[in-house]
Amino acid sequence: MQRRLNRQAAKSGRTIRIRIKRCDGPDRPSRWEDFDVKVDRGANVISCLQQIAAHPVTADGKATTPVVWDAICLEEICGACTMLINGRVRQSCSCLIDEYAPNHGDTITLEPMSKFPVVRDLWVDRSRAFEALKRIKAWIPIDGTYHLGPGPREPARPQLTRYTLSTCMTCACCLEACPQYTLEPDETKWDASFIGAHAISQVRLFNSHQTGKQLAPDRLDILTSLGGIASCGNAQNCVKVCPKDIPLTESIGAIGRAATLHALATWFSGPS
Repeated sequence: MQRRLNRQAAKSGRTIRIRIKRCDGPDRPSRWEDFDVKVDRGANVISCLQQIAAHPVTADGKATTPVVWDAICLEEICGACTMLINGRVRQSCSCLIDEYAPNHGDTITLEPMSKFPVVRDLWVDRSRAFEALKRIKAWIPIDGTYHLGPGPREPARPQLTRYTLSTCMTCACCLEACPQYTLEPDETKWDASFIGAHAISQVRLFNSHQTGKQLAPDRLDILTSLGGIASCGNAQNCVKVCPKDIPLTESIGAIGRAATLHALATWFSGPS
């Protein structure tokens, strides 16, 4: 409600201050720089960064290098433009200035995500999040390149559930908010190498598919190993920051039960 009121009260042509945490490269020291940006109604954080990149002059009149950030689709689909805005992780393309800085002279603070290595400025390397999807085999196995005929019929209700899960864009908001997910995981510790809520939810997605569930035992093996689902601390921060409203805690609960049954069955039957 408050953001809606802020958006309605916002005026065109006002000047706001963008405070950015900058870094020239990996393992380089960070610094803060302020920029004054003139904005119109409907502007978002990306449009402000574009202005700064076109005229990289700080608020105190000092010339600097253009700010670097990552973005592709600009419509909350690719997940590339995730950053910390006023201390909270979210997509910058959908962050409207009218909601966060409705008044002349307001300040917005931008920082890179803290759980991933900084490439430069607001751009981070999210490779680890994508590697987690490879580990849990987040794909549908297809046997051969020839026509296999129609696939199994799927009931409507599971389709609706899977559609919601499939909207994950690996933006890493859930990982940034997770206290168990750390920047430099220690592979010798059980909880420091947590695979993340996004990967667990994708296991639920593919294990519930009639063809995808062929790889269900392999996926559950990963989630019952070091850094798997037992490393989740149930903070539930992930579901609060997910821009797609994916029921991550439901997925963690469902896969937790499946992983327990899988571990018991493996224990009783012995290694295959």
